[in-house]
Amino acid sequence: MITRVVAFTAPSPGWIAEGDDGRPLGTATLWIPPAGGPAEVRLRVHPAERRSGVGTRLLREAAGADGVTALLGEPVREGSGEDAFCRAAGMRVVLSLTYTSLALVDFDQTAETVPGYRIVHWEGTVPDELAETAVRSRSAMDDMPMEGVDYRPEPWDVARLRRVAAVVADRGDVLLTTAAVGADGAIAGFTEVVLSGGEGQNYGTGVLPEHRGRGLARWLKVEQIRRVMERFPQVGSLLADTADSNVAMRRVNEALGYRPTHRSLLYQLDREG
Repeated sequence: MITRVVAFTAPSPGWIAEGDDGRPLGTATLWIPPAGGPAEVRLRVHPAERRSGVGTRLLREAAGADGVTALLGEPVREGSGEDAFCRAAGMRVVLSLTYTSLALVDFDQTAETVPGYRIVHWEGTVPDELAETAVRSRSAMDDMPMEGVDYRPEPWDVARLRRVAAVVADRGDVLLTTAAVGADGAIAGFTEVVLSGGEGQNYGTGVLPEHRGRGLARWLKVEQIRRVMERFPQVGSLLADTADSNVAMRRVNEALGYRPTHRSLLYQLDREG
């Protein structure tokens, strides 16, 4: 039984639900995007306290915070208890994701080179000579299909690129980036994967609008897969999650051999009034 909910502000705004003996029953934390849009909420409830109203109370506290117009949850597996909770709480689906896996032992594909471009790879921090063009290339993902999500891209700079790489390295993983560089020395497209133990997780893949329709996305992904197989033979599979509405990327991944494993849903709670 919840006795009280205590708010805190560091390292981010949040709340702790406590029982009558002072035990923490669950937490909610908020991240408010600098570019605006829905605040992102992360709910954690102790397994023994689920279905007792803890999550609902914490969700209401977060939804009532100053400056919050809507709450965006984390992806939840379709058909799971978390999925049922979101529906019961009055949240609505704003994004559907299909998760897929590629078994590298079965991968033997190649891709034709695209004239006028060359492939470069780097691990961890972007090389100094490519840093500025790598920043500019991030806008390739600004128009990715996001269905009902009020997606507002955050600005990138070299410092942010390096912070992301440092976070991955600090947890013992490897960030591998593969980019297509045009004759002018500028990056036209890129794809990223984070390698952890025997698995890799695909992150962003993007091709700038003026370079699309030439087969760069497939070439980039094939070259990165082959790089992973050569440099990291312990990695047995690559995972990807793609919005159902992102038809172009789904077709590329399917052609490469990625196969569906499950679906997840992203829910949003709109603030009343």
